Amino acid sequence: MNDGTIPTAGATGALRPHAEEQYSEELTLLAAADDRPRPPGWRLSPQAVVTYLLGDGAKITPKYVGPRRLMEVAVSTLATDRALLLLGVPGTAKTWVSEHLAAAISGDSTLLVQGTAGTAEEAIRYGWNYARLLAEGPTDAALVPSPIMRAMRTGSIARVEELTRVPSDVQDALITVLSEKALPVPELNTEVQARRGFNLIATANDRDRGVNELSSALRRRFNTVVLPVPASADDEVEIVARRVAQLGRALELPEVPAAMEEIRRVVTVFRELRSGVTEDGRTRLKSPTGSLSTAEAISVVTSGMALAAHFGDGTLHPGDVAAGIVGAVIKDPVSDGVVWREYLETVVRERSGWLDFYRAARDA
Repeated sequence: MNDGTIPTAGATGALRPHAEEQYSEELTLLAAADDRPRPPGWRLSPQAVVTYLLGDGAKITPKYVGPRRLMEVAVSTLATDRALLLLGVPGTAKTWVSEHLAAAISGDSTLLVQGTAGTAEEAIRYGWNYARLLAEGPTDAALVPSPIMRAMRTGSIARVEELTRVPSDVQDALITVLSEKALPVPELNTEVQARRGFNLIATANDRDRGVNELSSALRRRFNTVVLPVPASADDEVEIVARRVAQLGRALELPEVPAAMEEIRRVVTVFRELRSGVTEDGRTRLKSPTGSLSTAEAISVVTSGMALAAHFGDGTLHPGDVAAGIVGAVIKDPVSDGVVWREYLETVVRERSGWLDFYRAARDA
C-alpha cells in the first residue's frame, strides 16, 4: 500500500505537489549514489527505483508497503518493450504507485490521461487547434499532442488512469503505440516514433462496474501486476497512521495526537466487513456493497482528526470516527443499512472496550 512522508505545500502553494517535486531530494540523493546500469532514458537504475518505492530504512522513505517482488516485477516490466497494467480493488495504491514509478524513471509524472466513459481518441493520439487548422490547414503548429504523444517524443513514461473505463474503440488506439512504438499522423503524412525510455503504465479497478474489457490484442501488450490489499491488520494500521499524519501536515490541520486505538478500530471494522468474518474467525458477516478500501479508512480517520481539532477537545474519540465509518459502510441505504445494523448489534455491542463506539455509531 501507499506510504511515505508528504511535506507541506511549500512556496508554490500547491495543495498536492507532484511526486517528483515532493521527493526531489530523495530522487537526487538516489541518482548521485546510483552506480548500477540504467536502461536508456531512465534517470535511475531499476534497483534504485525499487529502493525509492520501498525505502531504505534511513533517508529514503517508503512510498509503498507491500511485497517487494511486485515492485521488482513492475519495474522490470517497464525496462522491456511491454507496458504495465496495475490491477486491483479500490484503495490498493494503483495511482500512487504509477505516479511514483513515472517520477523515479522519467522525472515527470504529469503525462497523464484520465480514463472516463467520455474519453475521446484525441486524448490517446492527438487533436487539433481548430483556429489554426482553419487558417493554415494541417500543420505541426496546429497539432495538439496528447500526453502519450509527448511521452513518446521525450522518451518518458505515460500514464492512463482507469483504462477499462475508456470506450473499447478508444482503448484500441493504444495497440499501434504499444506494438510499433509509433503514432501515425496521416494528416501530415508522417509519424511520431517513440524515443528510448518511453513506456506506458495503465491502472484498472477489477471490481468496478460498467467497465469496458480490454481486447485480447491490447491485453497482450501489457504485463499485469495485481496489487493486493494489505496482508495483515498491522500493515494496514501502519499505512493508515502514516498517511493520516502526512495528510494532516499537508492540509495544515491543527495537530491532533494520532490515536492508534481509534485507527486500529477503523481498520478492524473495515477488514471484518470487507472479508465477511470477524478477526477471530468465529462469526460470519454480511459484506456491504462498498469496497471499504484502505484509502477510505485514511479518509475516515483524517476527517475524524479535523472534527477533533476544530469541534472537539483535540483528542480523537470514537464519536469523531463513527459518523465517517457509517458513511463509508452505508452506500445503499437499504441493503447496507441492514448489514451495518447487524454488525453493530452482533459484533460491536458485544466487544470489550467498544461500548463508546457502539453508542456513537448507533446515534450516527
